[in-house]
Amino acid sequence: MKNENAPETPATRFLRSHGIAHSNHLYAYEEHGGTRVSARELNVDEHAVVKTLIMEDEHAKPLIVLMHGDRKVSTKELARQIGCKKVEPCKPEVANRHTGFLVGGTSPFGTKKQMPLYVEKSILDLPLIYVNGGRRGYLVGVHPHDIVRVLQPKVVEVALKD
Repeated sequence: MKNENAPETPATRFLRSHGIAHSNHLYAYEEHGGTRVSARELNVDEHAVVKTLIMEDEHAKPLIVLMHGDRKVSTKELARQIGCKKVEPCKPEVANRHTGFLVGGTSPFGTKKQMPLYVEKSILDLPLIYVNGGRRGYLVGVHPHDIVRVLQPKVVEVALKD
């Protein structure tokens, strides 16, 4: 479902300026509904809905982790793989300061600050993923290889079954 009334966000401007083809998917956002709601609303597998998680290391340096909607991040394993002592999720207001996006509308594209980006390896095996477009209730469909090409994430294997 293409929606021509897609919102203009820093993420969509980034996608356009980098020539990344994407589809627009608006849905009714539910507070704390997470990827379960967006997957249900878009009628797609939650595994293909990718969360953009803002975390920080022991020095409070922010980083982004892209993870399947139906998986959790092993922060202990992530810290080990990226050479940190510990990694934990940022508080919502801190994440907002780093990205310029509200939690629930965080996109890996067009963040206020450049941050290291990590992607769960199995995400790259999917033909198409749905990731936040920079606003609550708005996902963009993109090809994982475009994320790799433009954002150059480091690949990690840190998924835990939900």
